[in-house]
Amino acid sequence: MFLGPLGGEPSAARLSGGVLVVAPSWIGDTILAQPLFARLHELHPSLAIDVLAAPWSAPLLARMPQVRRVIDSPLRHGRFDLGARWRIGRLLAREGYDQAIVLPNSWKSALPVFFAGIPRRTGFTGEARAGLLNDRRRLDEAAVPLLAERYAQLAEPPGQPPRRPLALPRLTSSAGQQRAARAALGLPADVSPVVFCPGAEYGPAKRWPARHFAALAGRVGGPVWLVGSAKDAAVGAEIEALSGGKAINLCGRTNLEQAIDIIATARWVVSNDSGLMHVAAALGRPLAALFGSSSPGYTPPMSPQARIISLSLDCSPCFKRECPLGHLRCLNDLTPEQVAAAAPNPS
Repeated sequence: MFLGPLGGEPSAARLSGGVLVVAPSWIGDTILAQPLFARLHELHPSLAIDVLAAPWSAPLLARMPQVRRVIDSPLRHGRFDLGARWRIGRLLAREGYDQAIVLPNSWKSALPVFFAGIPRRTGFTGEARAGLLNDRRRLDEAAVPLLAERYAQLAEPPGQPPRRPLALPRLTSSAGQQRAARAALGLPADVSPVVFCPGAEYGPAKRWPARHFAALAGRVGGPVWLVGSAKDAAVGAEIEALSGGKAINLCGRTNLEQAIDIIATARWVVSNDSGLMHVAAALGRPLAALFGSSSPGYTPPMSPQARIISLSLDCSPCFKRECPLGHLRCLNDLTPEQVAAAAPNPS
């Protein structure tokens, strides 16, 4: 249930107790937090979990059955805004949470729960948070390499490893939601598309070239739909043109809810390492996940239906937004033929 910004008069929907989770800023990281929610419910079946998150994450969290409600955060990534953090903290104080779990590592992300006076404030030791968090955990990066495991470890007692195997992220998408998304976009209701996700918010070093996506569109049976944000509209238009119209550009035409429901109907998804890659994994779709500058050893798609495709060059992963060597061989040299070989066999 999305309740929007905190404030106004108390309502019947406001319950006492429970846990507040401060969500990360990235869509993919938000999905990787779902195993934490599942573990909290496993340990405490009646627990109410609320999530303080940026508005663009609300559609994801609303599709997670473990989340009671999503609280719209007015705070934006990279901005300090002490006054806003104090105000939201005082509003959170009305909720009577027993615990807050802060997933971002920045000190400013811990300020609202400190201002709220939530009794137990849990998170990893980060930037000068000694006075803000009173349940600080030390992270052993070698022992806990996956981001999803690190988040889930915060549900355990201090010093305990995460419970393995983790629960897999799972987003809901009903047949009615899928029909509504197609109808709103004027898409045919009776086809099973291949979906390409050509964007990557982090930077160019995570983006497979447009010419490769276009060539792949010519190798798979249609239709091929391109899904992404408004920032991906230009690359989507380029792929559509290079493919001779075999790929239909939907980038920038969908909101996140519609993107979820379009991807949920795909017979195959090809995606850069991006938020939509994690969406496809959480929907259980057959997925080719393309890795260049980033590492599948840190944020892999958590699905048995996902196949990771990486050249594993000596210079990768570099975790840079742009190729520091200027050649981007990790993705330029990854051919459409190699990716096409990962397509699922037709049923």
